[in-house]
Amino acid sequence: MTLYILLILIAVIVYFKYFFTYSEGYRAGLLQKFSNKGLIFKTYEGELILSSVASTSNVAIASEKFNFSVKKEDMDIKFDTLQGQNVIVHYIEKKGAVPWRGDSRYIVDSIAVRK
Repeated sequence: MTLYILLILIAVIVYFKYFFTYSEGYRAGLLQKFSNKGLIFKTYEGELILSSVASTSNVAIASEKFNFSVKKEDMDIKFDTLQGQNVIVHYIEKKGAVPWRGDSRYIVDSIAVRK
């Protein structure tokens, strides 16, 4: 009986750590990097530069990086063509990363050009 309770407790912890959606939202910024990488599990990883101060030129001032993974393989064409442009991405955040889903806790599922 104790073994069953322990297994259920472990399953609940794993679910909330790796599969439960902790938050979701949008981020806007300059798509700086997008690549396909990994040793065993090939995943798409990207980097968005978030700028907190607007500039008259196309230079990000007081910026921070937003690293993310892309789950849908059919989205790689969209990301490849939008590098160097200002975009808005929709993401979901998990509390932990698993190797087959990518390196980041943030998983992007859609992208649009910022106007």
